[in-house]
Parts: sequence; structure tokens; C-alpha cells
Amino acid sequence: MERNSYPKLHNASWPGVVGKGQDSEPPISLDTMLELTANAEVNGVKFDGFDLFLCDPHLDIDASDDTIQALVDKARAYNLEIGSLVAPVWAGTGGGSAMGSRAERDRFVAQVRKACIIGKKLRDLGARPNGIIRIDSSVDPESWAEDSEANTQLIAQTFREACDVAAEYGEFLAAEGEICWGGMHGWKSMVKTLEAVGRPNIGFQADMAHTLLYLLGYNKPDERILPEDFQWEDRETLTEGLKTLTAALRPWTVDFHVAQNDGSVFGAGSHDKTGRHCQASDPNGKLDIPVDAGHWLRDENGKLTKRFKHICWDGCMFPNDVMMQPKTWNDILATMIDVREQHGWYE
Repeated sequence: MERNSYPKLHNASWPGVVGKGQDSEPPISLDTMLELTANAEVNGVKFDGFDLFLCDPHLDIDASDDTIQALVDKARAYNLEIGSLVAPVWAGTGGGSAMGSRAERDRFVAQVRKACIIGKKLRDLGARPNGIIRIDSSVDPESWAEDSEANTQLIAQTFREACDVAAEYGEFLAAEGEICWGGMHGWKSMVKTLEAVGRPNIGFQADMAHTLLYLLGYNKPDERILPEDFQWEDRETLTEGLKTLTAALRPWTVDFHVAQNDGSVFGAGSHDKTGRHCQASDPNGKLDIPVDAGHWLRDENGKLTKRFKHICWDGCMFPNDVMMQPKTWNDILATMIDVREQHGWYE
């Protein structure tokens, strides 16, 4: 019997950048992140690729063709494909709020265009066989709540403009639900925003660490799924909660992050508090990763959706000393292999 070959297993490069910087730990270079990814191995199985943050110091959103070619050459040397790309849509990286002024929203869409241009170049060079462009609303929940209905419509309008741009380059956008992004900080709000966009080339990027907090209603108490007196030992109630959540969001899901969470929030550097990413082997982790990934990778009847060709590990805001340990990545890879063995396929 052949071993499952899909979905491909990717590592994220952005934990070397997100939450790092002057007010936190130093960034870890893309070269180092790729080396750590390529060196991980479990019983002869290695990572197939990596997902990329289009921002300095990893890859400038205005990177030249020569710089992009050098990245492709580097990826090939490590035998890694490139997958999903994160568009830097935030004000501090050249973008702006999706519900801000016309100038802010124009900057948001401009950053999406630049990301799509790079994405197409990587596809044309044969280095990026699949993947999406990741976005969010680039605004906090408190500002959104000042006029939630109007602001949701404004975010949707900005997303529509971004979708129209993405369509020019054959790209698909994925909005990542995190409790720190307005209009995306609750599961019902996330669905409402996506429905309001009304474009065929937008979906949801599910991250297991972030979506777990949807169940608890962090930043959106009226959308809490688990009871107020919920205890983590109550696995049956947790499973039912995950079924409710994924029934609503799975049909939208076009990109998937495998992750662990201990039920708490965390922020580092300039990044707002969101679902804490824990190590794959963290004893305080609340998820049974391979089992709970199945809620996203299989439909309500247990059939594989095969909606996306790769899945990605996200260890955002891990401490640098943790990320520099080979064991960290071998443990992560082992968990990813378990997910693929339980919910993958061969082709």
C-alpha cells in the first residue's frame, strides 16, 4: 500500500519575522528558516515546501525579478516548493485598514496586487504549484465594533476590490480568522464578512490555534460556542463545539494551518494578542491535533474534501531558542505526518 503523498507538508517561514523586531527578539533570516525546514526528517519523510511572508527581512514585497529568481533557486536547492503567500496589508508594512479611508483601502489593495504579481511569477517559474494569498482586515475589533454593520460592508468592499485584482493574476485570496482582526474575530462575523464579499476567488484560511478561540468567544462573547462553565477535560463537548464551528467555516476553507493551542492568547512585538501557538508536543495543548484536523479536512460524513493540495504548520511567535532547536521541527514534522496519514491521499 502506497504511503499518502497529499496533502503536501509545508512549514511556515514567517515565525522568523512575526512578533520579532525592535520591541521583541531579533528576526530569524529566511535562509535559516529554510535550512531548519529542509533539515527536519522523520523516518525518511521531509517537509515538501514552505509558505512565505512577503515582507522584509524575508522577501521585499517590491522584490526584483533577480531576487525572486534567487529565492526560487534557493528553494530548489533545498528541494522545497513554495506555497501560500502572506500579503503585508497592514499600515506598518505599507498597507492600510480595509475599513479605513479611501487612501488606506487603496494601499491595502495595492499590497494585494504586489503579492499577486510575485505569486504569478513564482508559478511561472515552476516553484509554486499551489497556494493562496493570505489577507485580513488590518483593523482591530474595537474600531470595527463602533459601527459593525457599516464596517463589515466596507471591509467586504475592500476585499471585493482585492479579489478583482487577484483574478487578474489567477490568484485566490484567503482571509485568516484571528481574534485580533475586526470583522473576522468571531466565527459568525467571519462567515458574514465572506458572504458579503460575494466573489468566487475568496475563502477562509483556518488555523487550528486561532479557530480554537472562536469556541470561547474571545473578543466576541456573543459568538461563544462552548458553555461558560466548560472544562477542557470534557472532550465530548469540545468535539461537538468543533463540529459546529467547522460545519460553518469548512465550506469556505481553502488553506489550512496545523497548530496547537493551550486555550490562551498571546502577543509578541507589535503583534496583537491572538491564539497562542504552542509546540506540537506541548503537554498543555488542548487539541488532539491529528484527530481535530479531521474536522477541517473531512466533511460532515467523514469524506476527505481534498480542497487544498498542501497544509502548513504555523508556529507563529515561538521563542527564538525554541525555533533554533532541530527537535522542534522534527516533532512538528512528525505531527504533520500523522495528520497526512489519517486524512491524506495518494496520487
